[in-house]
Parts: sequence; structure tokens; C-alpha cells
Amino acid sequence: MSLPNCPKCGSEYTYEDGVLLVCPECAYEWEPGSEVEEGQVAIDANGNKLQDGDTVTVIKDLKVKGAPKDIKQGTRVKNIRIVEGDHNIDCKIDGFGAMKLKSEFVKDLMGVPSRRDYIQALWISS
Repeated sequence: MSLPNCPKCGSEYTYEDGVLLVCPECAYEWEPGSEVEEGQVAIDANGNKLQDGDTVTVIKDLKVKGAPKDIKQGTRVKNIRIVEGDHNIDCKIDGFGAMKLKSEFVKDLMGVPSRRDYIQALWISS
């Protein structure tokens, strides 16, 4: 019986482990016949899936090598791009410029109104 190649790295050295197939080269495990999710996937600190164009906020102070100051907790980052690699978010931060961030240090702001939206809602209601 011939086993399929690894869907992540393409290795031919896969083996069965119970009901799962395992790749020894990249340590990916999958069920036979299951579909692999296409494209890059980034998961935030709360377990939400991030997408290109999302607005996120930094959940802790981040030290930046070569920069005189840190990126502070609560900093909003707009219009992110998901890329491959360890630092899987490409973005531009006001006051810092182009940056790469790890998705585990941000959380998605889906549905969270901005301060401007809050002020407009107060102005309309009064």
C-alpha cells in the first residue's frame, strides 16, 4: 500500500500512526482524505483566524531592536498582511514604519468600534 506525500512539505516519507498520517520531516499530522487549508493561516492570541486587511491591537509591550522606544500595549495596527514565516504579519505601524509581527502578540479587533465611531454615536444620540 502506497501512502500519499505530505500535503505541507511534499515529503514522501510519511507513515501511519493510528488513524493519522504523519510526516517525519515537518511533523505535520493529518487524517487520510482530509482537505488541507489553502494559503497562509495566522491565529491571534484569542484563537481567532486573521485575514489580510484586518485591524489588530498589540496585547503586550514589544521591544524593537534598534528602536529607541517599544511598541506599547494597545497600539492599533491597521490593514495587516498575512505572510509565511515565524513573524507572519506584515504591517506598517505609525511612528515605527514597516514591521513584521508574530500573530500570537496581537488580537483581532473585529466588531470593536473605534474612538471616532463612539464619539459620532454620542453626537448623533444627543
